[in-house]
Amino acid sequence: MARRVRLRSLAKVNLDLRVLHKRADGFHNLRTVFQTISLADTIVIEYEPARRTVLDLDDPLAIPDNLMLRAARAGMDIMKVHARVRFRLQKRIPMGGGLGGGSSNAAAVLLALPVLAGRGIPFDRLLELGAQLGSDVPFFLTGGTAVAIERGTEFYGLPDLAPEPMLVVAPGIHVATGPAYAALGRGLTSPDLSRKINNFQLFVRALGDWRSAGAASTLSANDFESAVFSQQPLLKKMWGRLRKHAAGARMTGSGSALFAVFGSKAERDLAAKALEGDGVFEDCRVIPASLVSGSSYRRLWRRQLAEYIEQTRSEQARTPRENLWPPRSRHAA
Repeated sequence: MARRVRLRSLAKVNLDLRVLHKRADGFHNLRTVFQTISLADTIVIEYEPARRTVLDLDDPLAIPDNLMLRAARAGMDIMKVHARVRFRLQKRIPMGGGLGGGSSNAAAVLLALPVLAGRGIPFDRLLELGAQLGSDVPFFLTGGTAVAIERGTEFYGLPDLAPEPMLVVAPGIHVATGPAYAALGRGLTSPDLSRKINNFQLFVRALGDWRSAGAASTLSANDFESAVFSQQPLLKKMWGRLRKHAAGARMTGSGSALFAVFGSKAERDLAAKALEGDGVFEDCRVIPASLVSGSSYRRLWRRQLAEYIEQTRSEQARTPRENLWPPRSRHAA
């Protein structure tokens, strides 16, 4: 019998991002704060047991080497099950903007597929799979607010932040990640390593003290901004205009999306109206959104999978429902 779910796959922003130095393996060591936001793609998954595995993806954008299919193949192999799985993807998260849409889609498959298959994959194994697919895929397995270090695959959850309103500006400017890293000119050592780490820690402490991304944003930084803005002067101009409405406006990831957190929806909506009337933003998408905490993220996932997950009374007595993670299929052995 076929099982079907409709999922919201949330985007993320980097509230802060410091690139420390290049590693011997060619990657870079980072310090960043990931934050899930309400901007989301929609994924419909239909799962039907079969004699052999067939994966179909309905994707109007025809994204090459889609991470969803790679995640599905890896998950099916680990569970040792065969099924016909149909995916329908409706993109709303701008592609190539540093918002993590592809990684979020992959994580959504890793969370939902075991539930639909009636099997379980240990969470540490899910994290390993996620890291093999992409550096920020593991973060999307838990969501909320988290410090990430090394390549970004090792992360630690932070206390929930307020669900503050925000704007995401998607300028439609392509920024290639590889050249953006190269433009930073990081070597195997960094002469200002201590300063970068100390400033990053100051920002993280401010988040913890104030529980507000907006209040702490003036202490934030994104090391890619100077390199990318020197190559994309229009993007720098957009950032400058956005900062007139929110002093802590930032670029997320290596770009090109910009974002700003506001103290109220009224402030956000006034800013959105001003940007939409500004010719500099004529070809941009200005998207209202909000921060999504870790507890809200887990509740969202439990609602999305509610038809197929179960919790025993003994588990309910021992542990709050939202702390049982990942969701377990009621059909699991």
